[in-house]
Amino acid sequence: MHPILFNLGPFSLHSYGLAMALAFAAGILIAMHRAKTRGLGSQTALDLSVAILIFSLIGARATYVFTHLSEYREHPFDAISPIQHTGKIGIEGLVLLGGVIAAILTVFVFARRKKMPFLSLMDLLAPSTALGIAVGRIGCFFNGCCFGLPGTLPWCVHFPEGSSAAWVFPGQSVHPTQLYEVFYAFVIFIGLLIYDRAPRPAGRIVGWFLGLYGIGRFFNEQFRWYESEMVLLSDGFRLTFSQVISIGLILCGFFLVLRSYRKKAAA
Repeated sequence: MHPILFNLGPFSLHSYGLAMALAFAAGILIAMHRAKTRGLGSQTALDLSVAILIFSLIGARATYVFTHLSEYREHPFDAISPIQHTGKIGIEGLVLLGGVIAAILTVFVFARRKKMPFLSLMDLLAPSTALGIAVGRIGCFFNGCCFGLPGTLPWCVHFPEGSSAAWVFPGQSVHPTQLYEVFYAFVIFIGLLIYDRAPRPAGRIVGWFLGLYGIGRFFNEQFRWYESEMVLLSDGFRLTFSQVISIGLILCGFFLVLRSYRKKAAA
């Protein structure tokens, strides 16, 4: 666990912030390269990526605030202010799936305004999104957030004293749910690139991404710890807020895949 990589005077380089920057940079470069091969233009990919960067962060933050309203009852401006009431600089608390939904809405609006095919743009960005998630979760691991429930498997990890995991589960090893997500997101990224070597109907690439990522995230949630606000059901069957969104991603994803096959068959 290395939440701060180094300090340079008053400046601190946080591992999570660096991972997020690298995630967006890698995703943008791949999207620009893929845009050239698809005849969409690298500038289009860059403009769209910048818009997604802005609005996905807003969506991820808004989702966190919505699911943690009790944290902001006494200090509501902490939800948007870069300077917290404690004097701390920075905003902490993002929900990745909220960012994914905001990104999809951004692509939809962008496509409508530029009069471009929505599903083709989504296909363009799907591999970049998978890679971005994988890189970003490495930052989560170094930061010590998004950790799992206690476990006894050989690869379960013990976070140091002072970390959130050690405070919630003192002296216990927990599932490295961050690394689980790194693994399956990276596998999805490689798989999409290989599958996309041949021409595919519009919507099929993003359909596979949404479906496969949704499945991976749904099962990963079974090993992840959450505050009570994020757990919708806990008696007999555990259901988290993120699992509900994951189910929506799975249904949308496989709808797009089946739709592409039916259209191809009809043609």
